[in-house]
Amino acid sequence: MKFTIITATFNSEKTIARTLDSLLYQTYLNFEYIVVDGKSLDNTMEIIKSYENKFKDKGIPYQWISEKDSGIYDAWNKGLALAKGNWISFLGSDDYYVNNAIEAYNELLSKRKKEQIDLLYSNAKVIAGDKEIRTIKGIWSWNVFRRKMNIAHVGSFHSRNYFDKYGMFNESFKIAGDYELLLRSKENLRTFKLELITVFMEMGGVSNIQIRKVFKETIRAKHNTAQVNIFLCYIDYSLEFVKYWIKKLLEKFNIFI
Repeated sequence: MKFTIITATFNSEKTIARTLDSLLYQTYLNFEYIVVDGKSLDNTMEIIKSYENKFKDKGIPYQWISEKDSGIYDAWNKGLALAKGNWISFLGSDDYYVNNAIEAYNELLSKRKKEQIDLLYSNAKVIAGDKEIRTIKGIWSWNVFRRKMNIAHVGSFHSRNYFDKYGMFNESFKIAGDYELLLRSKENLRTFKLELITVFMEMGGVSNIQIRKVFKETIRAKHNTAQVNIFLCYIDYSLEFVKYWIKKLLEKFNIFI
């Protein structure tokens, strides 16, 4: 199995069908799909179960589990334990791939068979319902990445070898665990960017309390994992916090940056 896609769900009945459809109608089908549900209280599991025959008809291995978890990184680790693919991606329950996303990644890998790559990533379009907000199109470099998460992690593909070498997600993180995972290899992270928009990402309604948690977890990841100077971490925190409030203010006037 070449690719594994993992989705964590919890009370995702409003968006999960769109995510499932985006996998079902991929133009390249040599992948498996794993859904890890956190014991949803709505109709999420009924929707997930209703797709079993649809994936079977396409010849796509499809499995799900539903049990309580301690957060998204616990769910992703459960998915990793089941994964058989050499390349593993994590797709949010309100995000979705464009139809040729996996085919594009496969073509890229076919052209670069001899290269040692840890992370394949692309551009991502941020949306709010039917409205396109902005495009995440940062390019990885250690000097930037050690200061902030500047690339689109959603829908990117990690080499299985990376998890074998650096471990699974740290479940003590609740928001910035994907950033912490990629910081572990420091400047040795080997990346390649696919210059396409392969995924659409729903803009979440992050509360003021949550954004503080994001920044605090980011500081912990940068200082403890990447050994960034704590003073520099707090400078970055202050700058990002100001940027966040400027964006929130502009959004009230339908200006998105």
